[in-house]
Amino acid sequence: MQPQLVFGISVLLGLVVWGMIGARYIWPALRARPRNEALRPLLLLHAFRFVGLAFLVPGVVSPDLPDAFARPAAYGDLATSMLALLAIATLGSRLGTIIVWVFNIVGAVDLLNAFYQGNRLGVGIAPGLQGAAYFIPTVLVPLLLVTHALVFRILLASHRAAGQQHGQSAG
Repeated sequence: MQPQLVFGISVLLGLVVWGMIGARYIWPALRARPRNEALRPLLLLHAFRFVGLAFLVPGVVSPDLPDAFARPAAYGDLATSMLALLAIATLGSRLGTIIVWVFNIVGAVDLLNAFYQGNRLGVGIAPGLQGAAYFIPTVLVPLLLVTHALVFRILLASHRAAGQQHGQSAG
């Protein structure tokens, strides 16, 4: 089987399996919690996004890994990790809510951009370029995408609930 096909199948199955885990186990455990308590474990998971710095470490990745992929992926993950930690520190405040939104948008766009850039630069065609970091896009990124979707769901549900409460108290 072609390496790029193995890579694509791995990413796709990662999304399917993490999606199933998210729907069956993660979402039911979080949906009844207050917003901040539901967001905290998801933010803590994303605080580990510093792992993306592995794309900059020679020996972990091939020296032929395109810099145009490695640097944005690594630093985007680091920025998302810092935003997750900042969001945790400010949870419960209006600023915290804004930071969670920023974290989630930046983090989701970072992952989608990394897939786009990786495809554009041929990283998926030659997955060996990723070396040991191969498991980041095939195992971790699908989990991170699923949990970004859950964060959006929590934020939008709490926004709708606040709007309904506001509408009820005004009427």
